[in-house]
Amino acid sequence: MNLYAFFALLGGLLVLAFVANRLVRFTHVPDVVILMATGVLIGPVLHWVDPDVFRGVTHGFGSLALMLILFEAGLDLKLREVLRHFGAGFLLSLFSYLLSGIFIAIVCRFFFRFAWIDALLIGGVLGCVSSSILLPVLQQVRLRREVAVTLLVEASLGDAFAVLAVTTLLEIASGGNAQPKVIAWTLASSLLLAVAAGVLAGVLWSYLLPVLSEQRFWHVLTFAAVLLVYSGVHLLRGNELIAVLFFGLTLSNFFTVRRRLRFKEGTRADWFNEMPIADHRGHAADEPSEQMLTFHGELAFLLRTFFFVLLGLLVDWTGLRENILLALLCTIAIVIARAVAVETGRLAWRTFTRLERELMLWFVPRGLITAVLGIGILEARGTAFEFLPSLAVAVILLTNALLLVGTVRAHKLPPDAEAPASKEPLKTISTNELAQ
Repeated sequence: MNLYAFFALLGGLLVLAFVANRLVRFTHVPDVVILMATGVLIGPVLHWVDPDVFRGVTHGFGSLALMLILFEAGLDLKLREVLRHFGAGFLLSLFSYLLSGIFIAIVCRFFFRFAWIDALLIGGVLGCVSSSILLPVLQQVRLRREVAVTLLVEASLGDAFAVLAVTTLLEIASGGNAQPKVIAWTLASSLLLAVAAGVLAGVLWSYLLPVLSEQRFWHVLTFAAVLLVYSGVHLLRGNELIAVLFFGLTLSNFFTVRRRLRFKEGTRADWFNEMPIADHRGHAADEPSEQMLTFHGELAFLLRTFFFVLLGLLVDWTGLRENILLALLCTIAIVIARAVAVETGRLAWRTFTRLERELMLWFVPRGLITAVLGIGILEARGTAFEFLPSLAVAVILLTNALLLVGTVRAHKLPPDAEAPASKEPLKTISTNELAQ
C-alpha cells in the first residue's frame, strides 16, 4: 500500500466512524462493532492492510484512547449528580465486576481446567463494563437521567476496578505478597493516591486556566497535563485512570464549588446543573471546560476509531474458532452475574422500572479496556496466554451483541423517560468569571 492509499484509507475510516456514531440511534448498532468489522474486512478478509505492521502499537493506542475517554468523562460530570448517584453506581460497578470475574473464573476452572490464578486473571480481564463503548451509547440512547447517571458512574469506575484487580493478580502470580490485608491496603492506597493527585492537579490547573485559555494551543498544553498526571500517578503506584478521571472532574467543577462555598450570588443554578449526558455539542462552547470537552472528546474519538479498527485487523481466526466455546460460556456467566447484581441491589435503584432494570442487564459491553488488559497479560505471562486476545475479541463481539439488544429495547421506554438535559440549556462560566 502506497502513502496516498494509506492516507485515503485513514480518511475513509474517520468518515465511517463519524457516520456509524451518528447512526447509532437509528440502526441501534454500536459503532465499535462496525469499526471492528471494518478492521476484519480490510485485514484478514481483503488483505488490504498487513496486520503485522501494527502489532506493536495496539497497546499504546488503547491506553492513550482510554486515558482520554476517562478524562472526557470527568469533564462531562457534574459534582452534584455524581454525589447523588455515586452510591448506586459504585455498588453496581463493584458487585457486577466481582460476580462476573468470579463466575468466569469458575467456568475456566471447572470446565477448562485452568489453574485458579489463571482463571482469576481471565475473569479480571473479562469482568468489567467498557466505558469506551458505554459512555458514547449513553449519549445516544433515551434513558431517564437517574438510570443514565448510574450506568455512567459504573462505567467510569469499571475500568479502574479491572486495572486494579489484574495488576494485583499479576503481582500474586509472580510471587508477590498475597495476604488479604496487604491486598486491601494496596487497593485502598492506590485509589486514595489517585483521587488526591487528580484533585490537586485539577485545582492547580484550574488556577492556570484564566491565563492559558487566552493563549494559542492551550488545549495541547492541557493534553500534556493529562499525560503527566497519568504517568506521574503510575510512577507513584497509584491508579492512573482514576487520577485522570478526577483531574477532569475537578477541572469542570472546581470554580462552581468554590463560588458556592463563598455563597456568591447565582451559584445555586450552577451547582444544580445536570451533567450533559444528552448530546449538547451542537451548542457554542464559550466556557474553557466546554472547549476542553470538545477538543479532548474529538481526540479520544480519533484514537478510539483507530484502536478498534486495529483490533479487527489483528483478529486471529484460528484462535477465535478455538476459543468460541469458552467465549460463549464466559458471556453466559457475565449475563448471570449481571442479573444477580441487578436483582440483589434493587434497594439501591428502587425507583427504576422493570424495563429499566432489564436494560441494566443488557448494557454490559466489553471493549477497549478488555482488549488492552488481555494484551498486557500476554506480555506479562508469555505464550501460556496466547489465546487471551482472541478470547477477548470474541467476548467483546458477543457482549456488544447484547448491547444491541439493550439499545433496541430502550426504544420501548415511554417518551417521558428521555433525559431532560435538552430542555434546559447548560449554564456556562465565561473566561472573565473564571478569572475572578
